[in-house]
Amino acid sequence: MNTESSSTSPSSPPSPGAARAPRVDDATARFVAWVRGAAPYIHAFRGRTFVVGFGGEVAAGERAQSLAYDCNLLAALGIRLVLVHGARPQIDVELARRGLEPRFHHGLRVTDAEALECVKSAMAVTRVEVEALLSQGLPNTPMAGSYIRVTGGNFITARPVGVVDGVDYQYTGAVRKIIAEEINADLDQQNVVLITPLGVSPAGEIFNLAMEEVAEAVAVALKAEKLIYLCDAPGLLDAEGQLVESVTADEAQAKLDTGEGLTEDLHLFLPCAIRAVRKGVARCHLIDHDLDGGLLLEFFTHAGVGTVVARDPLFRLREATVDDVGALVALISPMEADGTLVRRGRELLEQEIERFSVVEHDGVLVGCAALYPFSEDNAAELACLAVTHEYRRAGLGDQLLRRIERRARLQRLERLFVLTTRTAHWFRERGFNEIGPEALPRKKRELYNLQRRSKVFVKAL
Repeated sequence: MNTESSSTSPSSPPSPGAARAPRVDDATARFVAWVRGAAPYIHAFRGRTFVVGFGGEVAAGERAQSLAYDCNLLAALGIRLVLVHGARPQIDVELARRGLEPRFHHGLRVTDAEALECVKSAMAVTRVEVEALLSQGLPNTPMAGSYIRVTGGNFITARPVGVVDGVDYQYTGAVRKIIAEEINADLDQQNVVLITPLGVSPAGEIFNLAMEEVAEAVAVALKAEKLIYLCDAPGLLDAEGQLVESVTADEAQAKLDTGEGLTEDLHLFLPCAIRAVRKGVARCHLIDHDLDGGLLLEFFTHAGVGTVVARDPLFRLREATVDDVGALVALISPMEADGTLVRRGRELLEQEIERFSVVEHDGVLVGCAALYPFSEDNAAELACLAVTHEYRRAGLGDQLLRRIERRARLQRLERLFVLTTRTAHWFRERGFNEIGPEALPRKKRELYNLQRRSKVFVKAL
């Protein structure tokens, strides 16, 4: 029995010079846990390109300042950041000021010569205001006084939309080409690139472009890691009104085809998100523009806050490699500490890494399970089944179980057993039957920990 730890009686003062552990309050502990949890994402995203698209209501809204702070922070963390702003409400205000009526067809503004003057005026003012916000840095923080360079340019060649359903869109345009090498040159200089959705034709005509389509085209041209739309909803919702955390492009298309539960922004942004991921953008995120810190919560926490659209499912099951040892240690250590799992040292994990299967979410390891065969008994042990608490409702435990069962069958084993102290009901619900320790394979029976008193379950394969 381990007797290394001892305690001092409350009535007895500690001896002089005795070490006292510093007290950490809950808020500090949460902050430390958050930073440690964010570290893998900070490492993974450094040097990657993010394209953020947001409408004029965001640029003029109460969250504009905090959004600018968060964008500065992303840039300071080494993320190559491109921002594409809209100005639809500002254009409408300018039209009203000049006594003109806004005209739309299929959600796209019809821009005649008079409206184009309003577009240019509103876009110019909005751009200057966004630049001013980005130039403030992060006051009252260690980054106060830091200088973030914001650049732009004539990166977009445009063409006219033309006549659709008998409606002449005139100076409303579509993206013809994105000059990606010029944007990349600015990003290489650690600049934040701010793009206004105006394009010029080879003939020198100016066209009004849709912000969401410009953001899509820029993300595709840059082969961006992420395309982000700040929208008027938490993301996509299911029939019960619950947030859908991730969808494939095909699932998103089915949602778009029905049109149920889609807000005005989602009707505009979702088609662009689907096209972008099908053309090679790794992920597209739909985030509520009213959520303070939404970008940080989406990118630097396990659970995130919006909907992720990807070409393929975000979760990927694979066999572990020695490069996963550090992530495995971080994953299972909390469950070892509370007694859910038996302790495994890093050295042992390195020796037995080929026994593990793991599941990744967006490149981060979030679950694992191991297979220990006992060939002489035609049996195998399922061990170290663990999933981070953020994803325990995502069905990852079942996926790992099926993978371990498949591996056992490939080795022509007939039974799969598991020892557990906390999750007996979970295994019963999945076809396991309780047996006594005496029914374990001989080698495992000799290692059975009588003090731990784990329940033993078995399932025929």
